[in-house]
Amino acid sequence: MGDYLRTKKEQEKAVLIGVIDQSKSMTVQEVDEYLAELDFLALTAGAKTVKRFTQKLDYPNPKTFVGAGKLEEIQDYLEANEDVGMVIFDDELSPTQLRNVERILKRKILDRTNLILDIFASRAQTAHAKTQVELAQYQYMLPRLTRMWTHLERQRGGIGMRGPGETQIETDRRIILDKIAKLKEDLKKIDKQKATQRKNRGKLVRVALVGYTNVGKSTLMNMLSKSDVFAENKLFATLDTTVRKVVIQNVPFLLADTVGFIRKLPHHLVESFKSTLDEVREADVILHVVDISHPNFEDHIKVVNETMAEIDNREKPTFLVFNKIDAFTYVKKDEDDLLPKTRENYSLDELKQMWIAKGDTPCLFISAIEKQNIEEFREKVYDVIREIHSARFPYNDFLYQDYSNLMD
Repeated sequence: MGDYLRTKKEQEKAVLIGVIDQSKSMTVQEVDEYLAELDFLALTAGAKTVKRFTQKLDYPNPKTFVGAGKLEEIQDYLEANEDVGMVIFDDELSPTQLRNVERILKRKILDRTNLILDIFASRAQTAHAKTQVELAQYQYMLPRLTRMWTHLERQRGGIGMRGPGETQIETDRRIILDKIAKLKEDLKKIDKQKATQRKNRGKLVRVALVGYTNVGKSTLMNMLSKSDVFAENKLFATLDTTVRKVVIQNVPFLLADTVGFIRKLPHHLVESFKSTLDEVREADVILHVVDISHPNFEDHIKVVNETMAEIDNREKPTFLVFNKIDAFTYVKKDEDDLLPKTRENYSLDELKQMWIAKGDTPCLFISAIEKQNIEEFREKVYDVIREIHSARFPYNDFLYQDYSNLMD
């Protein structure tokens, strides 16, 4: 109880900033969805959102991201609410934008990348995850060193007249470059160890759970493997890839739970965590888990498919596992409502028919937490795994034959 009260007391207040970028044909609804996700990210990091600001622009202002008028509006709000100590932007700010906005608003300024890095840093448990996050943090920090030394006095003049700030920046840059080089070497060593571990697992069939963050992958992992992988209703609850041996009807296979994907995932993190996603590349079967209760689940599917295409473009058996059917809700349209149906107006049965009819990827509809439709899920996955296992170990195929007729 004491930890809860302390957390509530220390929770920082934040305002969120988003731009409706006309050059990218963004809509108000899209930006609202992005800010809702940013709100969840802030909550996961320990901040409470008290206000959102949006502005429609042809393209973000290169100096301050938002226009001068909107920045003044934000400034007025902050002056009237001195307890708000943080401003979070829903895009990665350039070093110039970051410096200018911080100078004007006189608050702690974070962008989406910085916020995600902070969450990853708090979630990292193993040496592998910690090294990956630290590398991403230093790569993010390197071009922003100037902003970090604005408190130091600078001398005017040219060559030979640089102030202590510039000297310190150059020193820090060398230190950070050395750190980055060392962390990359550390990751290479860890990756070799991981590769050796994967080889030692033999030729067992490998199944990988992939999906957007917070869709229930770890809960599904716990249910299938009867293990106790950390699961929580927060973004990026799991960073490290967890592998468990699972047996369904005497067929053993390896099940891997991977880090969740997200929109606008920072490039530094994608690069740093590519080795973590080797389990996806080497998987024989992909279980793409989707939170069907989320209003934007179709967008989440698209984000995961795009990220998967970057990681591994090989064709392999894939299931769309629509999870959280127990939490699904919809708004039934009135008979006299002549407006076309939206996503919120489709029932679960209608969505099932729509996705099954597409036929591109087999679809399963379950609730991992309530254990709904799990037997059907097991049977479908078993059929695919058994086929791969039988081809890999043909001498074991007699184990799966039906000999009941011989008992007559």
